[in-house]
Amino acid sequence: MHEGQAGPGRGVTSIRGVRVGQVTDTQGMTGCTVIVAPPGTVGAVDVRGSAPGTRETDLLNPVHTVSEVHAVVLTGGSAYGLDAASGVMSALEEDGVGLDVGVARVPIVPAAVLFDLAIGSAQARPDAAMGYTAYQMASAGPVAEGPYGAGTGATVGKLAGMEFCSPGGVGTWSEAAGELIVAAIVAVNAVGEVVDPQTGQIIAGIRGEGGIFVPALDVLRDSQVKATFGANTTIGCVVTNARLTKAEATKVAQMAHDGLARSIRPVHTPFDGDTLFVLATGEVNSSLALIGALAADVIAKSVLRAVCPD
Repeated sequence: MHEGQAGPGRGVTSIRGVRVGQVTDTQGMTGCTVIVAPPGTVGAVDVRGSAPGTRETDLLNPVHTVSEVHAVVLTGGSAYGLDAASGVMSALEEDGVGLDVGVARVPIVPAAVLFDLAIGSAQARPDAAMGYTAYQMASAGPVAEGPYGAGTGATVGKLAGMEFCSPGGVGTWSEAAGELIVAAIVAVNAVGEVVDPQTGQIIAGIRGEGGIFVPALDVLRDSQVKATFGANTTIGCVVTNARLTKAEATKVAQMAHDGLARSIRPVHTPFDGDTLFVLATGEVNSSLALIGALAADVIAKSVLRAVCPD
């Protein structure tokens, strides 16, 4: 296992205090990505796919008490991979980070998984040790994009079966408007294809004869679907330096899914577990509408970079 080479100098680590760590298992073709938040960060989530694998998402409901999140874990390994969050919790506890409950500090670490068991070894799954290592490796440097971390065994374009799919991966992007920064990191493992929102061109998806992409909608129309229920998903996290309440951050998470709809076709299907978190570090005030609009943009661009980082 190793950490991937650094990618372009943009994305979620452009926000002060945010660190990202990734562990990549190139033998088992799986891995995890950890986004470590600075103190006081508010968290939220919106789940749109019908086959999610998640942890601590109920806690992020705006009507529930806890608002602060200490880290978010994106991981392979299907539901087994949720164990990686336990390792991140242990590392945070060692650093004295967590919700003070009087007798202990309890780190709040929401997580989401993608299904990569059909790539590499089905017995290779992110565990607590991998999550612990990813946290220890977290830095404010550039984030490796492509087949690293949670995106190691990710694939896209699986509606016609795994034999026709394309590689997925991890991607990140950020945009600024004055002092406001909105960024995203995603791990793309969609059943559908990835398209360029500007041109409508398929850039990763179902490969037909001669390597030419077959439109996913054509496969659906012809009833040639061979996708496996729950074996796909796109998971990610929007990070902003804006000051948001838990309810406002939830609205940003909802708007951010528009970015998936622009770049993945189809999305939010019965086969996918699409889940997006939001982390708001609370440094600047800005328009909620602007933050949400930029969130959709950076999600879409992060999806493109996940399958075509260069």
